[in-house]
Amino acid sequence: MSRPPRLCTCGKTVAHGQRCPCQIIRNRARNQRHDRNRPTASQRGYGSAWRTARAAFLKINDRCAWPRCGAVATVVDHIIAHRGNQDRFWDRSNWQPLCKPCHDRRKQRQERSDGR
Repeated sequence: MSRPPRLCTCGKTVAHGQRCPCQIIRNRARNQRHDRNRPTASQRGYGSAWRTARAAFLKINDRCAWPRCGAVATVVDHIIAHRGNQDRFWDRSNWQPLCKPCHDRRKQRQERSDGR
């Protein structure tokens, strides 16, 4: 059984599970405002030294560490967020290999629920 459509705040009827075009536009604008104030990846510590260390780590740890996943790992995740702390950033015992879907969905959801 399909769920009924909903009414967007702009007044348009939107199918269940879909986003209204006005929501997409608002979300893009918010992301652009955020990105303007965000330091570059290199400024946040993810420069050439990180890329080299990341590649070496993923060569040894090639599978996603998330339970019951086991996909090919493409992301090196900091288990405890480093928040700019360089000692924690480079501590390899704080690294875990994750596939992109696990990092983007599960890990980010976990960090948001931890009060981030």
